[in-house]
Amino acid sequence: MSEYQFTKDWFNWAPEVWTQLIPMLSGEAGKRTFIEIGSFEGRSTVWIAENMMQDDDWIICIDTWEGGEEHGAEDMGAVEARFDHNTELFSAKHGHERVINKNKGKSTHWLAYEMYEQKTQADFIYIDGSHIAKDVLTDACMAWPLLKPKGMMVFDDYMWGNPRDILHRPKPAIDAFCNLFAEEAEIVHVGYQLVVRKKGE
Repeated sequence: MSEYQFTKDWFNWAPEVWTQLIPMLSGEAGKRTFIEIGSFEGRSTVWIAENMMQDDDWIICIDTWEGGEEHGAEDMGAVEARFDHNTELFSAKHGHERVINKNKGKSTHWLAYEMYEQKTQADFIYIDGSHIAKDVLTDACMAWPLLKPKGMMVFDDYMWGNPRDILHRPKPAIDAFCNLFAEEAEIVHVGYQLVVRKKGE
């Protein structure tokens, strides 16, 4: 377990944008909550833990590890094993002060539970689960109440999927969310990812 095991390079361009988000994070360092919907091998998970989190912050990772239509014949059992390896390696290198909490299952089940319990309030939410438009919109609408005022929500793959059928791409869902929540959300970045910040004190 000497090195991280990442087989996909889907995140290499994101740190340039995410580094600029770090000073904008809400919440007190050491008490912040990050939520990641769609974790795959844990590349973004580890980057968040290494670069955005501080000791006593924690990240909640939600994934079925069953794959989606965009994953084709990917061996998702092996993907999950790499996620476990990579997150365990992070903890071995850095200790357990920055907590990575793995939740295997459907995002809607976890989000519904948290909405009911009203215990989790996040400073940063990353949505990169199912890429089907209706699923992206559902994740965003259910996650939004869990986001603190001035917290940030990042949508991945805003520009992904052309010429894929429009309903099987995140963009129409993200556009719909931004229109529906325009009174509550401020757009702070538009590119391959789209980032919104929740208005409020």
